[in-house]
Amino acid sequence: MSVHVSIHDVSPAFRSEIEFALEMSHARGVKPALLVVPNFHGEHPLEEDASFCARLRDLQADGHEIFLHGFFHAAGAPRLRDDSRPGGTFSRFFAQRVVSGGEAEFSDVSADEARARLTEGERILSKAGLHIDGFIPPAWSMPPWMLDILAERRIAYTEDHLYMYAPAARRKKPSLVLNYASRTPSRLFSSVAFCRLAKPAKALVPARIAIHPADMRFRLLRHEVQHLLKWAEGDTVERATALV
Repeated sequence: MSVHVSIHDVSPAFRSEIEFALEMSHARGVKPALLVVPNFHGEHPLEEDASFCARLRDLQADGHEIFLHGFFHAAGAPRLRDDSRPGGTFSRFFAQRVVSGGEAEFSDVSADEARARLTEGERILSKAGLHIDGFIPPAWSMPPWMLDILAERRIAYTEDHLYMYAPAARRKKPSLVLNYASRTPSRLFSSVAFCRLAKPAKALVPARIAIHPADMRFRLLRHEVQHLLKWAEGDTVERATALV
């Protein structure tokens, strides 16, 4: 089965880490998708960094996909619309504390707020001279109704922990996600162990390699990412929609 590679949390906040991840990917002949955050944690507005936007335009022109990756990439960020936060206490706790470090942004908004953030995110990326190949929610977390909203907007691609979706075409396919968690030593070592053990599943379903900026800060994770890219060499696809 084929493998799709992506770099998450693409923002001026992580310029050097992103370049390092690109260098590692290009060394294996891979053009990873770039998951762009319009205003990471409300402190790094993309539209105010002309040189970073120019770099992204060059990468897209060279064949890299550009995905909208949330808006703030943080839960509890200021609302773009005046509405209340949906969801129950347990579901919010699970999304924000178990599967992410308070960054499951689209598990923490109403449908109206989700539409507002998609609209504003698309506007900012368009102003930067980028066209959007799809949308991927931070922490791969979103309520089921998000698929209908993405279909309404003719979004060609999205994904969560278990599936890849073509929302506009109403298709989905199971897939294997290989990524690392570095918030605590236990998460770091358990994620390394999982990725090593899970690789054979690629024989059954497509795989996704997700590189995060934090991976570039740990020698062990840099080593593991390099090995994943070598393992996937020759089997990668540049367009995620090819796997759905």
